[in-house]
Amino acid sequence: MNSGADLRLTLRTGACYQSAVALPIPREEPFLLRELARRIDAFQERVGRVTSFITLGMVLVVFFDVCLRYGFSRSSVFMQEMEWHLFAVSYLLAAGYTMLYDEHVRVDIVYSRWSPRKRALANFVFAFLFFFPSVLLVMYTATPFIRNSFLVNEGSPDPGGVPARYVLKSFIIIGFALLFLQGVSETIKNFYVAMGWEEPEIRVKEIH
Repeated sequence: MNSGADLRLTLRTGACYQSAVALPIPREEPFLLRELARRIDAFQERVGRVTSFITLGMVLVVFFDVCLRYGFSRSSVFMQEMEWHLFAVSYLLAAGYTMLYDEHVRVDIVYSRWSPRKRALANFVFAFLFFFPSVLLVMYTATPFIRNSFLVNEGSPDPGGVPARYVLKSFIIIGFALLFLQGVSETIKNFYVAMGWEEPEIRVKEIH
């Protein structure tokens, strides 16, 4: 046999094999982005669990307030205000967690008729056009409002009400920061789906 021809065939075959192996290997940057999204999702899961206990606390406060009012003809300004504030805190903290499971209300006209990749592309584009600017605008406009509350050491205007209301108001920034963070995760995942690198996730909430 011709050793030169065999050598050329071997080199050509090896080059083709190396090319075939090298193509599917993903770049490092997209992998790191996907890992970032995974970590954000895991963090939001923990925030969701904490929020569930806050919601339970709100239910207990409402229960005891009703018992006092109708069982003993007594009322507590502190407990009534705690009901409102715990509801607001749980609402704000759960915003990112709710986005993780795609449970925010949306008006759907043509969205559901699109393919998963087209929906992902639309989500990716509109996140930069509307979502991120809106969240940042709320955080920007809320900052002076919260800062003034800290400066005046704001508390309840009613006797016996909840003190340190400025701490509660700071949850506006915390809640929207969590929402922004989850928006980053969803944008990364939508980018992956739009590029055809993975299928869209279908998350199912655990019920205990």
